[in-house]
Amino acid sequence: MTTTALLVDLPAADRELTGRILGAAIAVHRELGPGLLEHAYAACFAHELAARGLAFAQQQPLSIEYQGQRIEGAFRPDFLVDGAVVVELKAVERLLPVHEAQLLTYLRLSRLGVGLLINFHAPLLKHGIRRMRV
Repeated sequence: MTTTALLVDLPAADRELTGRILGAAIAVHRELGPGLLEHAYAACFAHELAARGLAFAQQQPLSIEYQGQRIEGAFRPDFLVDGAVVVELKAVERLLPVHEAQLLTYLRLSRLGVGLLINFHAPLLKHGIRRMRV
């Protein structure tokens, strides 16, 4: 597994899509700033994604394969954007390794390669963003 904070490490299509997603997050953070609860950011982020014409599912239950059985609704990523990028939102003092592990697990289980972990509590949003891939 590899984590990266550089868009240049991603294929062009992923760079473009993650750039649009981050643009939506930046717009929300500029408007609201840090200090709200995660669900408030999630509602505004969903509004921004829709305004930018990005297809997304929010808190959609996803299944996993476990011991040869399909387990329905085993996890619910905050956002699945364009069927390609898992986005996990946080509003915490600082991102912890457990938050990164959560996103990496979602990526592995969903078999998607790119994820964004976004912490809206950061005074400068760029310091609260982790781009990850598996």
